[in-house]
Amino acid sequence: MLGSSAEHKCNAWAASMSPSPLTTHALNTAHGVPAARLPVSLHRLDDKEWKEMAKGVTNSDGRCPDLLTSQTFIPGIYKMKFATDKYWQSLEIASFYPYIEVVFNISDASQKYHIALLLNPFSYTTYRGS
Repeated sequence: MLGSSAEHKCNAWAASMSPSPLTTHALNTAHGVPAARLPVSLHRLDDKEWKEMAKGVTNSDGRCPDLLTSQTFIPGIYKMKFATDKYWQSLEIASFYPYIEVVFNISDASQKYHIALLLNPFSYTTYRGS
């Protein structure tokens, strides 16, 4: 739903089998564990403005598999924002990056897209997974 602030919770591992065309997985490489309870929001660039599409929190496996449905996923420029300050503060760890924004282009909405994020308090890496 474009412009909706509806909260999506990324609960069970089984939800990763959902038909969502866009998923994410965040790993805390400093501790070698999934980045559980990491706030995530998804935005699409619409007429030069970012519109929030969905938001959620990663599950215990660091995944947020159900952000969108195939009906709301159209070609365009998207941004996935990870609120890393809240995540690291919950672990009582100081960090350098208050948030991470991954901006990407969707040209074929019939494909599946997976945004992987590897993070620690002072660096991060992202890539398109499968």
